[in-house]
Amino acid sequence: MRVRAAFLLFAQVLLVVLPIHAEDVKKTDVYARIKTDVDAVSSINTHDHLRPFDQIPRAAGPDQALRHLWASSYFGWTHPLAAWPESGSFDDWWKNTQPGFANARAASCYRYLLPAFRDLYGVDFDAITADEARKLSQRIYENSQNEKWLHEVITERANVELMLVDPYWARLDFSTHYPFTVALCNVTSLVRGFHPSEFDNPLDDPYRFAEKHEMEIGSLDEYVAVLDRIVLEAKQAGAVCLKSTLAYNRTLRFDNVAKERAAAAFGRPRKELTPDEVRDFEDFVMWRLVELSAKHDLPFQIHTGHARIQGSNPMLLVDMIQANPKTKFILFHGGFPWIDETGLIAMRFRNVWIDSCWLPTLSYSIGKRAYQEWLEMVPSNRIMWGSDSGMAEAIYGSTEFTRQCLAEALAEMVLRGDLREADAHRIGRQVMRENALEMFPTLRKRLWRKP
Repeated sequence: MRVRAAFLLFAQVLLVVLPIHAEDVKKTDVYARIKTDVDAVSSINTHDHLRPFDQIPRAAGPDQALRHLWASSYFGWTHPLAAWPESGSFDDWWKNTQPGFANARAASCYRYLLPAFRDLYGVDFDAITADEARKLSQRIYENSQNEKWLHEVITERANVELMLVDPYWARLDFSTHYPFTVALCNVTSLVRGFHPSEFDNPLDDPYRFAEKHEMEIGSLDEYVAVLDRIVLEAKQAGAVCLKSTLAYNRTLRFDNVAKERAAAAFGRPRKELTPDEVRDFEDFVMWRLVELSAKHDLPFQIHTGHARIQGSNPMLLVDMIQANPKTKFILFHGGFPWIDETGLIAMRFRNVWIDSCWLPTLSYSIGKRAYQEWLEMVPSNRIMWGSDSGMAEAIYGSTEFTRQCLAEALAEMVLRGDLREADAHRIGRQVMRENALEMFPTLRKRLWRKP
């Protein structure tokens, strides 16, 4: 009896100590229940790039639609995708691109589209033949012409109720083009407003905005006044936050530059300025935008991490975050790959939220680990998600990929005994929906599904 008791105790210890493997978790009833519950959440997608239907880039023809979908996804960022051949033959393209697909089987930027092929088209892309791929391409092309398909995929199949759209192609256009989309104000281009020559897109140009509103921009103070008017007009048009993608262009360290130093650059074209003078102006304006974020009660989404890698660590934002406690900062992409630093910042500052948009697509494993580590460090109502895509199939794939990643992370915590299952269900709903409604309360007026 003593031997049997000792054996049972040893077995119990092993269950606690040994890690829960991913393949085991997905076979458990706990995962199945959490995933079912997460899938049922009518979600709020905090970040996407869905263009107006008539402006969505489309393939030149049915045979090119599959390649176009992959080319517009994140696959090509890290894996080779064969160009369309001069022969114009789908079979030639399919043959040429197979090495790229073969070497990406385990890559998250490949795997996140697989649910779309499986669930929307009934296709196992890993095992697809050339003939099946050609037929898939034709179906994708046909669906791309149908706006009802887009609505069905996003709102019904992906179960997204509302989606915040970042119009980086028209940053000062605050209109929405679908009943489920929500506007935001992308301020990225505004930091370089030291001279009108910096702008070639009328829908990015604060000088054109000023002219339209009969405002003068003859000094730095007047430029800041125009920024204030832009943010105010964005809010009045329904925008719920500000957004910056400056991490693609420069370091995220923004010094609190004196107005006199910034004014030295105002009114002069870039060719007459030193890099230090340009940076001083950008830093000064960024701090003013952060202040306007608080003034108009519009949270500030900031791209952190994977972009221009040098200088995109979210730790570089800490001084600005600390100096602006009334501004609500949302750190995008979890700061990938600096997810621990992102968690620490949110742990230390109550005016910081984490958005996991794009993260599972970059690395599913890191995304799963991030959810678990963040939940150990910050309140569960300060984590959000977004699909960060621009085509119906990619939005579906990244949404399903995120739901799976989150459910798996929560199930592992439950199976380890770190979390009650009832709390895991509640947290899943928070991340997928409730936290966004808490952060952007005006969204409640836009909800259209019946409770």
